[in-house]
Amino acid sequence: MKHLKYLSACLILACCAPVALAQAMPLLTPEQLRADLRFIQETIAATHPEPGFSADPAAVDHAYAAIGEQLQAPMSSDQAWRVLATLNPLYADGHLAITPAAPQAQSQAFLDGGGRFFPYEVTLDGDGGLYIRALLGGAPTPLQGARITRINGVPASAIVADLLARCHGDTAAFRASLLSLRWPFLYWKVLGAPASHVLQLDDGRELTVPGAAALPAYLAGDGSFAQQFRFELLPGKAALLTLDTFAWPDKAQFTAFTAEAFRQMRAADVRTLLIDVRANGGGNDDMWIDGVLRYIADKPYRWASTYRKKVIRGRDSAREKLGDVIDGEITSWQQPRLDDPLHFSGTTYLLVGGRTYSSSILLSNVMQDFGFGKVVGAAGQARTRQSGGTQNFVLPNSGLVLGVPRLLFQRPSGAATPVLLQPDIVLPDNPYDARVLVDAVLKLDN
Repeated sequence: MKHLKYLSACLILACCAPVALAQAMPLLTPEQLRADLRFIQETIAATHPEPGFSADPAAVDHAYAAIGEQLQAPMSSDQAWRVLATLNPLYADGHLAITPAAPQAQSQAFLDGGGRFFPYEVTLDGDGGLYIRALLGGAPTPLQGARITRINGVPASAIVADLLARCHGDTAAFRASLLSLRWPFLYWKVLGAPASHVLQLDDGRELTVPGAAALPAYLAGDGSFAQQFRFELLPGKAALLTLDTFAWPDKAQFTAFTAEAFRQMRAADVRTLLIDVRANGGGNDDMWIDGVLRYIADKPYRWASTYRKKVIRGRDSAREKLGDVIDGEITSWQQPRLDDPLHFSGTTYLLVGGRTYSSSILLSNVMQDFGFGKVVGAAGQARTRQSGGTQNFVLPNSGLVLGVPRLLFQRPSGAATPVLLQPDIVLPDNPYDARVLVDAVLKLDN
């Protein structure tokens, strides 16, 4: 009975989205929906070198069959995503996912059409508890840290479970971090957008809060260089270098920025460097090879030991046939630049967290395997053996996006364990104040 009540509440919420948006989207026929499902299966088979690397093939095949049975009635693109996205946790890889297209543009169009988002940014704890972190968009609120127990009469735990069932990522903890970041957007996509929300808090308070006419914080930034990369000299001959992405399109701008940071460090006689990649979801490895490790590495290193790749269309040749799965070794080694006047020989800490992924994990592996610094932060959210070379495909009928990796990389040492990122120093990350971890690391040297 409780389950039925929850389903009813979800249906009511889903019907609260602006009618104009729903009417603007033509419904997809069952035949089109099933064609998209076949496209997903065929594309993964043609692109991924080893789907069983992260997923249980039998469980995924069972899910394909079950989803096929559900696609019996016309659906909107959003409805199709709510069904197809239940594959995401089964894939269990942050690079293998079915997602809505252009979330920022969709969200802005939603607001322009009169839609309103869930009014708070949130964070989840390890048990799925839902806590208010900030106002939507990131502004502070006196409710920070308050635990939400019910939303519009529905237990928060049930809503969290419903949204997590459509999140992608390596582990349950990874998916919880993703949901913490994208909660307002995913809440809208799964449960709709009521004009207001009745929130019950664990201290007994009940609040009625209108939906907010703002973009979620993770979509609201201007994407500027200054937003992605920051450098700060700290007391005690320390410095903080924050790198939120390795996907910046202008590599020269990035390397000029890091060179200037190391020049300032040399001038200030910095002895302790903190490199913060807690919000770094990856990008291009040559960014950190040429922009960071050139100043830190004190011995030859390589960024991985072995690879497995699928030969896809456009990358085939006489030697590598389309569809081949090829195993190889990374034989190119980077040499240290000990004679560089900006070479840093002090203590280095790499700060990692729930959003550290992809190329940032490879950087973490290198730091650990070659002893270039200590990795510090939360443990166990992403694999050390990473997929990569992600190819993005648009499902032909629903317009949803399917990301599929074509590469797998083993860490430089070749060690199979630990399976998940294990910092050298495990410290909790405060979801309300990023500076807490910085201060905790600085105390390690005192």
